[in-house]
Amino acid sequence: MSKTLYVGNIPWSTKEDDLQQFFSQFGKIEECRIITERSTGRSRGYGFIEVSDDEAALIVEKANGVELEGRKLVVNEAKPREQ
Repeated sequence: MSKTLYVGNIPWSTKEDDLQQFFSQFGKIEECRIITERSTGRSRGYGFIEVSDDEAALIVEKANGVELEGRKLVVNEAKPREQ
């Protein structure tokens, strides 16, 4: 099984490949996506990564508050989408 982690405060210039590479230092990343504006395609400054259940807590502990391009990332377990 895998867990989804929320990643906030992502620098605007960061691409999905950059984020995947950054988080791979903390554990195996199954999937990575940055949320963008539909009309402009510009990053909204947050995204999600999929990781194994076993590594999720460790990745949150290690990555939360770490700087990426001068911005401190906010990393925690994603909340389920509301209907």
